[in-house]
Amino acid sequence: MKTRIQRQRRQHGIALLEAMLAIVILGIGLLGTVGLQARAYAALSDAGMRAEATLATEKLIGVINADLPNATSYNLAESGTPNALLLPWANETKAAIPGALLSVQVQDQPALNRYQVDISIRWQRKARSEINRHRVTSYIAR
Repeated sequence: MKTRIQRQRRQHGIALLEAMLAIVILGIGLLGTVGLQARAYAALSDAGMRAEATLATEKLIGVINADLPNATSYNLAESGTPNALLLPWANETKAAIPGALLSVQVQDQPALNRYQVDISIRWQRKARSEINRHRVTSYIAR
C-alpha cells in the first residue's frame, strides 16, 4: 500500500507539465506562421510594384511608338527633370511606385532603321531593403 501512494505522488503535476509544453510548442508554431505571413505580404508588395513597373514601361514604349518624329525627345537622365513629353508618364509612374527613379534613353540607329529604347525604373520598398530595378530594352522600327 505504501508503494501505491508513493507512485501516485510522483505522478502529481505531470498533466500540468504536458499542458505547458503543448502551449510552448503551439506558441512557437504561431510565431512561425506570423513570420511567414509577413514575408508573404512583403513578396506580394514587391510583385505589385514589379507589375506596375512593367505596365509603365510598356505604356511609354507605346507612347514613343505613336510619336516617332519626336522619339529622341523622350530621353531622361535618372536624376533629371522630365520634359513636357515625359511629365505625365513620370507623374503617373511615381504615383504608382513611390520613390521611383526613372531613366529613359532613346538612341537613333539609322543604319538599322530603328530606335533603341532603354527604360529603367528603380525603387526601394523599405529603407533597409535592397533596391529593385526593372529594366526594359525595346526596338521600335521607323
